[in-house]
Amino acid sequence: MAQTAAGDNGGVPVKSLGVVTVTGSQPTSLPTQIPATMEGVTREQIARTVNASDSEDALKYLPSLLVRKRYIGDYNHAILSSRASGTGNSARSAVYADGILLSNYLGNGVGGLSFPPRWGMVAPEEIERVDVMYGPFSAAYPGNSVGAVVAITTRMPTAFEAHAKVGLGSQPFALYGTRATYRSWDASASLGDRVGAFAWRLAVHHADSEGQPLTFATRRQGSGTTGGAGTPVTGAVAALNNANQPWWVMGSGTEYRSKQDQLKARLAYDLTPTIRATYVFGLWQNRAQNTPASYLRDAAGQAVYGGTVNIGGQSFAALTAADFAATQEKLTHVMQGLAVKSHTRGAWDWELDASRYDYRRDDKRQNAASNLLPNALSGGAGTLADGAGTGWNNLALKGTWRPAGLDGTHIVDAGLQLDSYRLRYLTSAIAGDWLGDGAGALASNVSGQTALRSVYAQDAWRFAEQWKAVLGLRAEDWRAQDGATAFSAASALTYPSRRARFVSPKAALSFQAAPDLVFKASIGRAVRMPTVSELYGATSTANAQYINDPNLKPEASWTTELTAEKEVGPMQLRLTAFGEDTRDALYSQTTFDAVANRNISRVQNVARIRTKGLELAFNGTDVLRKGLDLSGSVTYADSVIRANDGFVATPGDTVGKRQPNVPAWRATVLASYRVDERWSVAYGARYSGKQYRTLNNADVNGDTYQGVSHYFTTDLRVRWQITRQWSAAMGIDNLNNCRYWNFHPYPQRSYNAELKFDL
Repeated sequence: MAQTAAGDNGGVPVKSLGVVTVTGSQPTSLPTQIPATMEGVTREQIARTVNASDSEDALKYLPSLLVRKRYIGDYNHAILSSRASGTGNSARSAVYADGILLSNYLGNGVGGLSFPPRWGMVAPEEIERVDVMYGPFSAAYPGNSVGAVVAITTRMPTAFEAHAKVGLGSQPFALYGTRATYRSWDASASLGDRVGAFAWRLAVHHADSEGQPLTFATRRQGSGTTGGAGTPVTGAVAALNNANQPWWVMGSGTEYRSKQDQLKARLAYDLTPTIRATYVFGLWQNRAQNTPASYLRDAAGQAVYGGTVNIGGQSFAALTAADFAATQEKLTHVMQGLAVKSHTRGAWDWELDASRYDYRRDDKRQNAASNLLPNALSGGAGTLADGAGTGWNNLALKGTWRPAGLDGTHIVDAGLQLDSYRLRYLTSAIAGDWLGDGAGALASNVSGQTALRSVYAQDAWRFAEQWKAVLGLRAEDWRAQDGATAFSAASALTYPSRRARFVSPKAALSFQAAPDLVFKASIGRAVRMPTVSELYGATSTANAQYINDPNLKPEASWTTELTAEKEVGPMQLRLTAFGEDTRDALYSQTTFDAVANRNISRVQNVARIRTKGLELAFNGTDVLRKGLDLSGSVTYADSVIRANDGFVATPGDTVGKRQPNVPAWRATVLASYRVDERWSVAYGARYSGKQYRTLNNADVNGDTYQGVSHYFTTDLRVRWQITRQWSAAMGIDNLNNCRYWNFHPYPQRSYNAELKFDL
């Protein structure tokens, strides 16, 4: 994979003395000098090696990264994890597209509401390249960069171009009582041109996908009561839960059918030969429907969705719509961004960026706990959750000073940033028809906002021929205000405003020991602020509850890196030792409450988590023979909870336990072979060792619903360049059909095919 950052389309980025230099007119979140470890992938590499149905698939084989993507078009759980951050910590990474924030810092993880990056705002066909910066070593980013920064650069034409693509997918799936094939298709088209000083690009994308079951209705076998009470049923599947206790799996609770549309317009105009203005408009909408399916059948062969059931002479607690909840969602989100950037490459350059992400419509309808399937599919009581008015704004003014030019001893980056986030989430009861009626009585109402004002500066100083230092400082002023929660008109709570200030120093030192050998050392402090939802976002539905905490402390981390980079023939090798010491780590944990028959999520501070690890990465072009490219990585992480005043079951039960969702070992390998100018084939593999989901590591069985398992998966892709304009590709993901879990089951073996036209 490429290891340099993006400049203009067709430009050659510069990497010198272990520091990546970024220049060009494209809007980007990246500073001009990047002292951290960088990995990346280009448009051409993605087309040749990745079965990319969603933009996050571009990260699939990069070191130490995992996106928790459960099905094609996963819009509410596709969270990025990194070296010392798990898939429950979405607020510990930063994702940008052309300098516009896609990460959703309204919350963290998926407890209560869901807060993954808004990947759907970028179609895979738009991507020119993706760059990843590991760790909080640049002063240009907030503390959310502690895990990784992902910078997506989309394509901007230099002449007239037109593109079209159609894709098909199919996943035969077998688990518990489910035996089905889930299909998907997508189509995209784009046009663009550059005429004189004006460039434009218009793109549309539609995706229609079916997802495999994600949740399941269960009853622990030990909770049964001997006797004849309840409806005798067959079809329940015996299995073990994540604590290795026997339970009955009675049906699937979540199967999504998602229809997504994206419209993207991008305009660029050169105000002068060295100043470019760029405007981006993105529209994303989704119509998603979830229909559960019971495995249980009564004596007449009819599906059973409710009431007390009897299995083999034992009766179990009554099934409700908390077990089989049907949902319908209608989402319309709008993203806008404006950037004005100078690119003189002289003594001074500057950039002004403004962006806004707005939930224009965000409706989720669900049947009430007493409104059972199948009748609920025709109407009846339910709830309507409305998130309209939620969103965020970002404003940044950045400057670069080069006292002695591009090759001078000092290059200074500095900036001012203002980021604000607002949460509005109103849930109402519907007494009549949950499928179509308007809002009724108040069920819950949560709101609040946070703001972060920041100033930063960093100096890349080449103080000797073979040495370079990057020294930075970031100062932040954080505020939280207007927090309120209400579960009835009489129970409204308001919370006092909060304010805090922090300073985060950064430093990196690199030494060019030989033309093909570089050593680097980096250290940085990052402060991750509590999100609006963590502070104020209490929610409650028929099958889930989220408990907020308005008194959460910010999370503070010190992160270190020691890196050696070496060229060996056609191969580039990198060995990195990394460490992270985090105080007051912010964690949301979800546990199943059998009495309430719902998932309960709570947010808390964990006093101290310490991580130490090693990462080996390699990549090469034309290795052993012309046309053979190899890349891969191996990562070891010892991530342990060192102190915690809180507990799960008994005091002290989390101390000494592994951090959730951070495996000790993980690895990737990707081999691609360009057979000739028309044909290429790629084979990839990914491995992850044992993980836990709970802070006390009580979930010892990862190979089940609500568990987190180890896995080894392989992928295959074959691409055929039919003519200069036409190409086709076929692929298989999870070729070895590994069954693996991250609370929900991941996809099993999946087949896909695509046909593309490029003019």
